[in-house]
Amino acid sequence: MASDKKQLMVEIKRLNEELDNLRSIDTYEESKQTLASEAKTRKTPTTSTSLKIKKLLRGHYGKIYSLHWAANGTNQLVSASQDGKLIIWNAMTCAKLHAIPLRSSWVMTCAYSPSGTFVGSGGLDNLCSLYKIPSIDEHDLNQEYKPHCEFAEHEGYLSCCRFLDDEKMFTSSGDSTCIMWDIEKKKCIHRMTAHKSDVMSLSIVKEKNIMVSGSCDQTAILWDIRKAEPIMSFPGHKGDINSVDFFPDGQAFGCGSDDSSVRLFDIRTFRQQQKYVDDTLAGCSVTSICFSKSGKYIFSGCDDFICYVWNTATGEMAEKLETHENRVSCLGLSPDGYALCTGSWDNMMRVW
Repeated sequence: MASDKKQLMVEIKRLNEELDNLRSIDTYEESKQTLASEAKTRKTPTTSTSLKIKKLLRGHYGKIYSLHWAANGTNQLVSASQDGKLIIWNAMTCAKLHAIPLRSSWVMTCAYSPSGTFVGSGGLDNLCSLYKIPSIDEHDLNQEYKPHCEFAEHEGYLSCCRFLDDEKMFTSSGDSTCIMWDIEKKKCIHRMTAHKSDVMSLSIVKEKNIMVSGSCDQTAILWDIRKAEPIMSFPGHKGDINSVDFFPDGQAFGCGSDDSSVRLFDIRTFRQQQKYVDDTLAGCSVTSICFSKSGKYIFSGCDDFICYVWNTATGEMAEKLETHENRVSCLGLSPDGYALCTGSWDNMMRVW
């Protein structure tokens, strides 16, 4: 019995070492990325896209740092700018529905709650401020917008905020932590500590109870949001991770980094599946990413004023969107998948 137990422990140790070796950065072969190899075997064509600008959203007078679409099918989105305002738009008509003055103009993030009831924002003031959005019937042109609540547990700047629903939300910060908040009780539920440097971005899949965070420690961490505990860390990037986004089926996620690359990680194998990079991107930082509705394409905004469109399977560039006149700081796909909005330091947003 003792010998069987010893043999079993040896086998477990060997399998753990084999798993660590498979996940090691050193075993990644750039020329043999899993998805690209499979696409080549199946002779998957690299089809080009032809995105056209449909709307130009003008109204901000400072650099646009963040945008987020409402998930309630209203074609609305919220944008945050260093002019000190949140603006809620109808992206199809270009109408400004609400302009919310912020206490601090040094805003870095904004988010729309799934129902469209709240918008949240935060930045260098270390606060997450929530505003309740009045319905059309309640809207008053002379209305003063006051925060519904303010969350003040972080000890560093607020880099990202995302709603789980109208009752809970998550924030990430330069203090290396993420926090889950109870909106109704206006208090911290869990403080999530696993990163070793600033946490820059969050993405959530509510149906699977998982969240991914990207950090300046060059890793992404997958979390179980029921327990507020890390599941696995994903190394691979050689620069700060600025943006993360889940693949539409929730089985993988992408990361955009200061190392000029976008990478795709599978949460079932805990491995990198694809790397999206081009020689022309050398020295450029990837500021933001998102996937198309089908997952066929991944969009990446960069500080070279360009939004790149990549074929997810082949890893090849499908198109460049080159109309912005400054850094593409944020982007997002509408819930129905028919529109992409890009925001820039040129004070403009474009709907494609």
